[in-house]
Amino acid sequence: IFRETLSKRGVRVITGLGKYLRQIDKNRSGFLSQAALKEALKVFHLEMPEGDFESLWLILDDSKSDKVDYGEFTHAIFGEMNEYRKAFVRKAYMKLDFNKTGSVPMVDVRKYYCAK
Repeated sequence: IFRETLSKRGVRVITGLGKYLRQIDKNRSGFLSQAALKEALKVFHLEMPEGDFESLWLILDDSKSDKVDYGEFTHAIFGEMNEYRKAFVRKAYMKLDFNKTGSVPMVDVRKYYCAK
Protein backbone atom coordinates (compact mmCIF):
# COMPACT_ATOMS: atom_id res chain seq x y z
CA ILE A 1 0.00 0.00 0.00
CA PHE A 2 2.80 2.43 0.92
CA ARG A 3 4.61 1.77 -2.35
CA GLU A 4 1.39 2.49 -4.27
CA THR A 5 0.93 5.76 -2.40
CA LEU A 6 4.47 6.85 -3.22
CA SER A 7 4.18 5.91 -6.87
CA LYS A 8 1.05 8.07 -7.20
CA ARG A 9 2.81 11.05 -5.63
CA GLY A 10 5.54 11.26 -8.25
CA VAL A 11 9.27 11.57 -8.61
CA ARG A 12 9.55 14.94 -6.85
CA VAL A 13 8.14 13.55 -3.62
CA ILE A 14 10.39 10.52 -3.81
CA THR A 15 13.55 12.51 -4.49
CA GLY A 16 12.52 15.15 -1.96
CA LEU A 17 12.02 12.48 0.69
CA GLY A 18 15.47 11.03 -0.04
CA LYS A 19 17.08 14.47 0.22
CA TYR A 20 15.20 15.20 3.44
CA LEU A 21 16.33 11.90 4.99
CA ARG A 22 19.96 12.75 4.21
CA GLN A 23 19.52 16.24 5.69
CA ILE A 24 18.09 15.05 8.99
CA ASP A 25 20.95 12.57 9.39
CA LYS A 26 23.18 15.20 11.01
CA ASN A 27 25.94 12.80 12.05
CA ARG A 28 25.87 11.07 8.64
CA SER A 29 25.39 7.65 10.17
CA GLY A 30 23.00 6.52 7.45
CA PHE A 31 20.42 5.52 10.05
CA LEU A 32 17.05 6.90 11.14
CA SER A 33 15.20 6.51 14.38
CA GLN A 34 11.54 5.55 14.40
CA ALA A 35 10.58 9.12 15.36
CA ALA A 36 12.70 10.61 12.55
CA LEU A 37 11.15 8.34 9.93
CA LYS A 38 7.66 9.10 11.18
CA GLU A 39 8.37 12.84 11.06
CA ALA A 40 9.82 12.58 7.53
CA LEU A 41 6.71 10.79 6.32
CA LYS A 42 4.54 13.45 7.96
CA VAL A 43 6.49 16.28 6.30
CA PHE A 44 5.81 14.70 2.90
CA HIS A 45 2.15 13.97 3.73
CA LEU A 46 2.73 10.22 3.68
CA GLU A 47 1.15 9.57 7.06
CA MET A 48 -0.39 6.19 7.71
CA PRO A 49 -2.37 4.60 10.52
CA GLU A 50 -0.20 3.77 13.55
CA GLY A 51 -0.69 0.02 13.05
CA ASP A 52 0.53 0.25 9.46
CA PHE A 53 3.54 2.30 10.53
CA GLU A 54 4.39 -0.26 13.22
CA SER A 55 4.21 -3.03 10.62
CA LEU A 56 6.43 -1.04 8.26
CA TRP A 57 8.93 -0.42 11.06
CA LEU A 58 9.05 -4.12 11.98
CA ILE A 59 9.86 -4.99 8.39
CA LEU A 60 12.52 -2.30 8.03
CA ASP A 61 14.14 -2.82 11.44
CA ASP A 62 14.80 -6.51 10.91
CA SER A 63 17.91 -6.37 13.12
CA LYS A 64 15.79 -4.99 16.01
CA SER A 65 18.31 -2.17 16.50
CA ASP A 66 15.67 0.59 16.83
CA LYS A 67 17.12 2.28 13.78
CA VAL A 68 16.75 1.88 10.04
CA ASP A 69 19.31 2.35 7.31
CA TYR A 70 17.63 4.90 5.06
CA GLY A 71 19.41 3.50 2.02
CA GLU A 72 17.75 0.16 2.75
CA PHE A 73 14.46 1.98 3.36
CA THR A 74 14.54 3.58 -0.08
CA HIS A 75 15.63 0.27 -1.64
CA ALA A 76 12.76 -1.55 0.10
CA ILE A 77 10.27 1.01 -1.14
CA PHE A 78 11.52 1.49 -4.70
CA GLY A 79 13.03 -1.92 -5.38
CA GLU A 80 15.74 -2.79 -7.87
CA MET A 81 16.47 -0.64 -10.89
CA ASN A 82 15.29 -2.13 -14.16
CA GLU A 83 17.93 -3.34 -16.62
CA TYR A 84 17.65 -0.24 -18.81
CA ARG A 85 18.43 2.05 -15.87
CA LYS A 86 21.25 -0.21 -14.65
CA ALA A 87 22.85 -0.14 -18.11
CA PHE A 88 22.51 3.64 -18.22
CA VAL A 89 24.19 4.01 -14.80
CA ARG A 90 27.01 1.64 -15.81
CA LYS A 91 27.59 3.62 -19.00
CA ALA A 92 27.72 6.92 -17.09
CA TYR A 93 30.07 5.42 -14.49
CA MET A 94 32.42 4.10 -17.17
CA LYS A 95 32.65 7.61 -18.63
CA LEU A 96 33.45 9.07 -15.19
CA ASP A 97 35.97 6.34 -14.35
CA PHE A 98 38.02 6.85 -17.50
CA ASN A 99 41.22 5.63 -15.76
CA LYS A 100 39.46 2.36 -14.81
CA THR A 101 40.43 2.67 -11.13
CA GLY A 102 37.09 1.43 -9.79
CA SER A 103 36.34 4.68 -7.99
CA VAL A 104 35.55 8.24 -8.98
CA PRO A 105 36.68 11.19 -6.86
CA MET A 106 33.91 13.65 -5.99
CA VAL A 107 35.87 16.42 -7.71
CA ASP A 108 35.52 14.53 -11.00
CA VAL A 109 31.83 13.94 -10.45
CA ARG A 110 31.32 17.66 -9.84
CA LYS A 111 33.32 18.47 -12.95
CA TYR A 112 31.08 16.40 -15.25
CA TYR A 113 27.69 16.23 -13.52
CA CYS A 114 25.19 18.94 -12.63
CA ALA A 115 22.23 17.75 -10.57
CA LYS A 116 20.14 20.84 -11.37
